[in-house]
Amino acid sequence: MKVTCCLIVLLAGSVLYAQSTPALLLFGGKDHKTFLGCINCTATSSGSVCNKYGVGSKYDTNCIWNKYGDFGSKYSDSSPWNKYSSDAPIIVDKDGGSYGYFSANKYHSDRTRIKWLVRILDFQADHDDLEATRDLMCNSD
Repeated sequence: MKVTCCLIVLLAGSVLYAQSTPALLLFGGKDHKTFLGCINCTATSSGSVCNKYGVGSKYDTNCIWNKYGDFGSKYSDSSPWNKYSSDAPIIVDKDGGSYGYFSANKYHSDRTRIKWLVRILDFQADHDDLEATRDLMCNSD
């Protein structure tokens, strides 16, 4: 069995392990055609949302960590951090299987049910601090 990506997330004092799951890819924008990054790949992967020098750069227009961009602003309907959005990014695997929407909107009809991602989304909704949320999700320094 080949493991494509593993991630260790420290959350509320407990360690959660992403099991042998496929790479979870985030797509947003019109018809969800804009690649926003892999959410469970290693931070060194060029396509990881946690790679500060790749798609995870907070200066990148299409980055979920750019609070001034469409995908990082808490006011944009395309952002996962908008608590009222109905058009948040979708999580899919390479075969197109859906894992729900990456949305801070607790009432979104198809919000992801992946527990560690829900905790990340809820943390951001409660604290409104993208840097702390990024540190929590990416376990960075």
